[in-house]
Amino acid sequence: MKITIVGCGNMGLIYARSFLKYNIVSKENLLLAEKNEYRKDELLKLNIGEVCVVNDLRISESDIVILAVKPQDFDELSAELRQVLQPENIIISIMAGMKLERIENALNQRSIIRAMPNSPAELGMGMTAFTGSKLLTMEQVRKAENLLGTTGRTVFFENENLLDAVTALSGSGPAYFFYIVKQMVEAGKKMGFDQSTAEMLVKQTMLGSFHLLNTADKSLDLLMNAVASKGGTTEAALTIFNEAHVGENLQKGIINARDRASELSK
Repeated sequence: MKITIVGCGNMGLIYARSFLKYNIVSKENLLLAEKNEYRKDELLKLNIGEVCVVNDLRISESDIVILAVKPQDFDELSAELRQVLQPENIIISIMAGMKLERIENALNQRSIIRAMPNSPAELGMGMTAFTGSKLLTMEQVRKAENLLGTTGRTVFFENENLLDAVTALSGSGPAYFFYIVKQMVEAGKKMGFDQSTAEMLVKQTMLGSFHLLNTADKSLDLLMNAVASKGGTTEAALTIFNEAHVGENLQKGIINARDRASELSK
């Protein structure tokens, strides 16, 4: 297999390293296409693939071309890319908010996958949702899924509009998690713990709670009730959360993120 990654920032490099780790592609068959001269020099030092310009003719030989550029840079890059792309190239875009139709028209291509990964992909524990243009074959979808799956779990949606909700829920989700962790650590400091102790207490609690959630055959409500005894300390905290509408406002924030993703995609 031959793969080109256009735009090798953080997520582009995550995919490059993941493909090499799982022997999806060899260094010789992995093209890293970059426009910025400084970035090209940095990529050469990494020695994880062949570095080239965006309109390199070798890109036409790739089975998969991954677009990992910033959405605002796409219009300029697409003019160069369309000069070398061939109809048989499968395009996978991880550009946030960039609709399939816009990519198809800009590149004059019809085999397009649009994917939304999140930052835990760096550890191989990401969540990636993806959709595709109507002319994709099942073989092409499976090929894309195998690549995206090297960084974690994947889910396919036929309805492209759901990717705005994915952006809000799992794409932005790590930031919500970090926000809650930060508030717990700050509460710990106010109660007398130093930074490192508060972080240890909260991080291990989060880690253990996730594994309990992931393995227990119980609903979220039952898991909460098992911790929150009647009239106890946990109930005292949850009472304040409910009075302040923490859960409701968290949901509103996520829905607002979805709406913003929809605005940006237009």
